[in-house]
Amino acid sequence: MSRAGRPLRTRRPGAERPGAERPLPARLFRRTGRPHRTRSLRTRLTLVNVLLLALGITVATAVSLFGLRHYLLGAIDSELTGSRDALQRSGITMKQIESLSALAAVRDILAPGDSGASTLPRPETVFVSVAPSGRAVFFAGIGPSARQRALAEAVTDPKAAARFTTARDVDVDGEPYRMTAAELRDGTVVLLAKSTRTVHQSLKAALKLDLAFGTLLLVLLAVMTLMGAGRTLRPLEDMVETASAIAEGDLTRRIPGRHDTIAETEQLRLALNSMLQQVESAYVTRERSAAQLRRFVADASHELRTPLAAIRGYLQLYDRGMLREPAERTRAMSRMNAEADRMSRLVDELLTLARLDQRPELRLRPVDMSRLVRDAADDLRAQQPDRTVEVAAAGTMLVQGDEPGLRQVIGNLLTNIRVHTPVAAPVTVELARSECGEVRLRVADRGPGMEGADADRIFDRFFRVTGATGTGTGMGSGGSGLGMSIVQAVVASHGGEVTVETAPGAGLAVTVTLPRPSP
Repeated sequence: MSRAGRPLRTRRPGAERPGAERPLPARLFRRTGRPHRTRSLRTRLTLVNVLLLALGITVATAVSLFGLRHYLLGAIDSELTGSRDALQRSGITMKQIESLSALAAVRDILAPGDSGASTLPRPETVFVSVAPSGRAVFFAGIGPSARQRALAEAVTDPKAAARFTTARDVDVDGEPYRMTAAELRDGTVVLLAKSTRTVHQSLKAALKLDLAFGTLLLVLLAVMTLMGAGRTLRPLEDMVETASAIAEGDLTRRIPGRHDTIAETEQLRLALNSMLQQVESAYVTRERSAAQLRRFVADASHELRTPLAAIRGYLQLYDRGMLREPAERTRAMSRMNAEADRMSRLVDELLTLARLDQRPELRLRPVDMSRLVRDAADDLRAQQPDRTVEVAAAGTMLVQGDEPGLRQVIGNLLTNIRVHTPVAAPVTVELARSECGEVRLRVADRGPGMEGADADRIFDRFFRVTGATGTGTGMGSGGSGLGMSIVQAVVASHGGEVTVETAPGAGLAVTVTLPRPSP
C-alpha cells in the first residue's frame, strides 16, 4: 500500500516503459523469425514498369513471330498447292509422261537446271513419284536421289497424304519441309515438298532482334523509371527529413516546396505544413499555459501564505499570553479579521476565474449597460466625493449578457482607479454603440499610467506593478492581482474583447467591446 492508502501499481515483467522502443509486431516476421525486407517505392515502381514492359514485349514478339511464320509458310503452301492442283487437273499418267516427247519441257518447268538423276536442281524443293508400296520410283527416266528417297520414306501412307488438301510438316533427314501430294490418274502419287529452313532461320533472326531491342528497352525503362521516380518522390524524402527534424525537437521545421512537384504531392505538402503549424501552435500554447499555471500556483500560494502567516502569528502571540492589554487584543482580532477577509476575497476571485475557465453557459438576457455604468459611477462618487467622475451614457444601451458578470467588469475597472490612482485624477466613463452595432465601454483616468512592458502583462493573474506607475491594473499593493484577469475572462465569455491604452504620465484607458445583441 502507498502512503495515501492506495495500492501500488506493479509493472509486469517485460511491460513497456515510457520512452522504451516497442517491439516489432509478430506479423512482420516470417516463419523463419526474420523480419520482412522493405523495398523502396522507387524500386517497386521500377520493377512493376519493367515487368509490364517485359510482358508487353513478350506478347508483341510472340504475335509478330506467329504472324511472320504464318505468312511465310502460307507462301510456301500456296506454291506447293498450285503445283499439286496443276498436276491433278492435267489428268496425266506416268506412262504418258514417259512417252511424251515434251517431257524435257515438263522437267524444265518442275526442275529447271537438272543435270542428272542423283542431283536436285533446287535444294529447297523436292519432287518425287512414289509407287503404291511407298517406294520412290523413276520419274521421266530420272532416278530418285537420296533426298527424294528420304522424302518417300518420311511419308508412310502416300495415298492418305494425297487426300489432304493442305500442306503438312514433314521431317526429311532432320530438316523441316512442307509437303503435299498429288495422285495421278493411274494411281501414282507424286510428293511435292519444300524446305522451310529459311523460314525458321528468319524466325530465329527476328527473335534475336526482338530480344536485343526488348532488352535495350527494358534497361532504358528501368533507368528512366529510377530517375523519374527519384524526382517524383523527392518531396516524400523532404517530408521524411522534416518529420525526423521535428521528432528531434525542431518544431519550426517545414516541408520546402519545389517547382516540379505534382498536384497531389503539393496538396499533401500544404496539408502537412498546416498540420505542423497547428502542432507547433498547440505545443507553444501548452508550454505557455503550463508556465502560467506554475506561476499562478506559486502566486496563489504566496498570496494565501501571507494572510495565513499573519493570522498564525497573532494566534501565537495570544496563545503565549503576550497580548495582555485589551487594546492589543482588539487590534490583533481586527488584523486577523482583515487578513481573513482578504483571504476570503482572494478565494472568491480564484473561484470566479476557475468557473470562467470552464466556460459555463451564461444566462443571457437584455441588460441596460447605461444603468450599470451610472450605478458604478455613483458608487465611486460616494466612496471618493472629491474625485471628478464624468459619465457619457445617456439613454438606454441594451446588450445580451449576464448582468452580475457585466456589473463586476465595470466595478473592477472603477475599483482599480479608486485604489491605484490619486483622488485628484479625474475619471471619464463613456458608453457608445458603433456603426456595426457593437457596444463600447471606455473607462479612462488621468493617473500616472504604465510602462509598455507592464501593459503587456496587465491581464496576467497575480501580476502587480510596483512603483509610481502602478495604476489602474487592480494589481497594486492593495489588490489581489486578479481584477483585470476577471474582466478579460468575463468579457471573453460574452464574445467580446478588452484593449488597453496607456503610457507613463498619460493615464490608462480600458476599452471593453461587446458584440451586438442577437435579433
